Amino acid sequence: MNAVITRVGLTFDLRDTYLEAGYSAVETAEFDQVETIDGIETALQQLGYTVDRIGHVKQLAARLVAGERWDLVFNICEGMHGIGREAQVPALLDAYQVPYVFSDALTCALTLHKGMTKDVVRAAGVATSDHCMVHSRSDIKNVKLPFPLFAKPVAEGTGKGINANSKINDATQLKLVCAQLLKEHHQPVLVERFLPGREFTVGILGTGAKATALATMEIELLEGADSEVYSYRNKEECDELVRYRLLPAGKLRRDIESLCLKAWQALGCRDAGRMDVRMDEAGKVHFLEVNPLAGIHPAHSDLPIMANMSGMPYLTLIETIMNSAIRRCGAVLSANTKAA
Repeated sequence: MNAVITRVGLTFDLRDTYLEAGYSAVETAEFDQVETIDGIETALQQLGYTVDRIGHVKQLAARLVAGERWDLVFNICEGMHGIGREAQVPALLDAYQVPYVFSDALTCALTLHKGMTKDVVRAAGVATSDHCMVHSRSDIKNVKLPFPLFAKPVAEGTGKGINANSKINDATQLKLVCAQLLKEHHQPVLVERFLPGREFTVGILGTGAKATALATMEIELLEGADSEVYSYRNKEECDELVRYRLLPAGKLRRDIESLCLKAWQALGCRDAGRMDVRMDEAGKVHFLEVNPLAGIHPAHSDLPIMANMSGMPYLTLIETIMNSAIRRCGAVLSANTKAA
């Protein structure tokens, strides 16, 4: 599969770079550790590619302007600023006609906004809990959903803004939590009906009709964890507070993965990613959110964990992702190769 391309660029946001620039641990929570970059680079080299570490969006922009190009870019940039920050690298690569791994600018911008994402999947017939948006304190009085509710920033990841108070039981708590989230995160708050059932995350590989579910993993909160919510603290201290187990084959797994693949295709996600779902009080599965740029640390990220638990080594996971991108970008890659 790698005969068409040899030189792969690697775009990423290194957590240490932003910490050294003065950003906080919470602000940089979504960014990658050097072990992730090392792991991806090593795997790509073992697959026969020459890897060029590019870095973040501004470093990419400077090199593109300078005339540099790559056969394909392996993009895991989350971005720092703006509600469409995950779309910045894909949009820049599109402008310079450089093909890349993972979802395009439209999908990355859409899926970071959890409210709009829920609107799209619901229109596609995928179950998701009722919700509304709080853009300012004056909007809080307009929330008419029945309690209990759940509130979180509309465009964050890694559990940022989610804690033990995120489950909301009355109007007073709703007002306090929404006001605090608006103040701390400077973005709208998504308020949705709380789902009290089991929570799962699903790994997905491929694009469109070729997409398949890698595995479904249940998230079980242990004693001492923030109860009923997969919070920032629970994620940061997951070794002590969370147990992960693969869901065995059966009707429940088929139902979950069918829902996720339908949402994946409706959102236009590509190559690989992860989707979260949760059950309501009746056991019905509902879409929560999707991560089209899922964490890919070889040992600590959910997608590689699911792959490993399913018998797929990290090298095979990276190869599968690359093969998906190469198939999808085949015509562009061939044209670029001829032009070179």
